[in-house]
Amino acid sequence: MRSAPTILHLDMDAFYAAAEQAAKPSLRGKPVIVGGLGPRGVVATASYEARRFGVHSAMPMAQARRLAPNAAALVPRFSFYRAISDQVMSLLRSLSPLVEPLSLDEAFVDLEAGGVADDLPSALAAGVRLRADIRAVTGLTGSVGLAGSKMLAKIASEQAKPDGLVVIEPGTERELLGPLSVRTLPGVGPATGEHLRRAGMTTCAEVAEAGEDELVRLLGRAHGTALHRMALGYDDRPVVAERDTKSVSVEDTFDVDLHDRVRIRGEVERLAGRCVRRLRESGHSGRTIVLKVRRYDFSTLTRSETLRGPTDDPAVVREAAARLLESVDTTGGIRLLGVGVSGLADYTQEDLFAQAAVGVPAVAPPPDGSVPVEVDAETADTADTDTAAGPEAAEAPPAPAPAEGGPEEPPVPAGRRWSPGDDVRHALYGPGWVQGSGVGRVTVRFERPDSPPGRVRTFRIDDPELTPSEPLPLVEPAGPAPEPAAGEQSAGGQSSSPATRPKERSSGGGAGDSGDAESSRP
Repeated sequence: MRSAPTILHLDMDAFYAAAEQAAKPSLRGKPVIVGGLGPRGVVATASYEARRFGVHSAMPMAQARRLAPNAAALVPRFSFYRAISDQVMSLLRSLSPLVEPLSLDEAFVDLEAGGVADDLPSALAAGVRLRADIRAVTGLTGSVGLAGSKMLAKIASEQAKPDGLVVIEPGTERELLGPLSVRTLPGVGPATGEHLRRAGMTTCAEVAEAGEDELVRLLGRAHGTALHRMALGYDDRPVVAERDTKSVSVEDTFDVDLHDRVRIRGEVERLAGRCVRRLRESGHSGRTIVLKVRRYDFSTLTRSETLRGPTDDPAVVREAAARLLESVDTTGGIRLLGVGVSGLADYTQEDLFAQAAVGVPAVAPPPDGSVPVEVDAETADTADTDTAAGPEAAEAPPAPAPAEGGPEEPPVPAGRRWSPGDDVRHALYGPGWVQGSGVGRVTVRFERPDSPPGRVRTFRIDDPELTPSEPLPLVEPAGPAPEPAAGEQSAGGQSSSPATRPKERSSGGGAGDSGDAESSRP
């Protein structure tokens, strides 16, 4: 434990939703939900305006839209979020070489290792400067916690939300932790929390008073000892700059349960190919192939096979995954499939006994209406659950078929599917984003991050002048302003992203949600 609060924890505020509000002026101050829009979509992040309606991360999207029917529901734009995350992580690394990213929007920083802080005043100055730099570079806000340990720094950043800074001074740990829920402690999820509740322990103070022997009896030696120390405020875990990758995996959730065995095998082979691509991109190979299957009744099965040596051969991984599938009963339907590789190495040693079949044609998915949902492990937003590692971001469904006898819809060009939130550019009106599509039409709002709320226009879904586009930067780099496209009005002024006035608080002061919820659609 340190004698000065030189461990910093940064957590960006409602990151995905805030990035969308900053990029889309018409959504600022309004409820925004980011996640999968399919029947089995899950909320990745909700803006603070949407949270006032009870919407939260990991909630089924259908439930979220019932709670906040006028909220803007958008699909995630992960490449956009990663670009902003890279800017934030660069600012953190300018403070210290010891930066431990936990996700795209969250990280620990050892300020003492970077020589920027060794006491309370210098640590506080570093936190204030970091928050100002993040706002200047990205236009977004982040909450900062400062303490003498990782556990307490994370608790401080939670108390600082939104857009604040909280310092927990060494020596005040037990007083702060005492009344907090036991779920505040690292490693205490729903199951452990319920186990402790049945034993009469619901707060950190009650866990500390129970004693180490009682916790060891309830939870085992390792977990019980560690939990007792944390309840007393002790946490000597260091900030680790690089953590070794233990596995690489991909998984898809389907809008409609799969029943056809041939289709299921085809999906497993497709996932195996994607998994190997990610494996090679990370510079690894692996020995153990893992298959994950979630059935129609939400029961989840995993099967694994260990090869004689590490491999990054897609054919070997496909065949191993297919063999694992043979031992799984798919009767009743499959809602999720996943393929992973563990036992990673940085070299390959092909298993001569895992011969890959050559010339086996790929299985094309039949047009039965079931749309796979891609899951990116980097977007994980929940813990202690057996859900997919991130939002189940479904592809946009095809436009409904016309009623019998009605006008025939024009053919949709390959790849021309517009999802809410997609960035587009029109040859006449310039950059904008998709508000919705269907019945052969797409509605676009034309605006920039630095413009007032823009106008809405509707086009045919196959309009050749409307094309997908890269996201615009939230904060324009210094230099001459970009010229508007032909027919596009130049911005009459700048509108900064919404944020509450920065707050700096000492330990014990929490921040509630701010801002009034709006119920009108953008």
